[in-house]
Amino acid sequence: NATVSKEVEFGVCTVTCGIGIREVILTNGCPGSETKCIVRVEECRGPVDCGWGRPISESLASVKIPCIFIPPENRFTYVWKMLIPDQQSLILPNDSAILEVHRDTHPVAFQCDTRENNELIASVKYTVYTTAELETRRLRRPDTDIVLVFVLITGVIVCVGVIFALIFVILHWGAVKAFWASKIGKGSREEQSSSQGSRIASGSALASAPTPTPSPSQIDTTGQEEEHFPEWNN
Repeated sequence: NATVSKEVEFGVCTVTCGIGIREVILTNGCPGSETKCIVRVEECRGPVDCGWGRPISESLASVKIPCIFIPPENRFTYVWKMLIPDQQSLILPNDSAILEVHRDTHPVAFQCDTRENNELIASVKYTVYTTAELETRRLRRPDTDIVLVFVLITGVIVCVGVIFALIFVILHWGAVKAFWASKIGKGSREEQSSSQGSRIASGSALASAPTPTPSPSQIDTTGQEEEHFPEWNN
């Protein structure tokens, strides 16, 4: 419907450098009750320099490194270079999108430039390590290194805390000693007061106990004794 204003927004590019694709999304005028719909997929481009890439496969003998491209592969031209320190780069005869390199006795850096109609689209670099270096890198465990660093830092913090605590105790030994003495004295006083309270409670219980009343038989017996010994009564 030409009378309906159509608004378009672009999705996120699939790459952060070189050439990729993104979705074109329609936000108004979609068929049915849809609020958004994909109109088409188009190419998008980021910065040319892609920095250092990662091989697609590697073994102890060789490594495969790719150029930056999107299908179809034959749409672009590829220029491979061997980077030599302090010298001009050496252009290799290989012009394919993927280069297989055999490991040398020293690390070698490579660069691939992707071009379209003599326009530079993307450039990426790779470092091919020696077999010995590859084995060493595989043996390393970054997670283990992180854990060791964390444990070391924690141990240092704990040791520093203990040292500061000891220094504080040494500098304020009189106050610390008085504090513990007051704690101990307070505990002793509480124990004494509790024992005194229990003794007082026991004495009160004994005092409040009823006095035994003499039985009638005991009274009669006493009277009879007084009758049999009047002289004693006199």
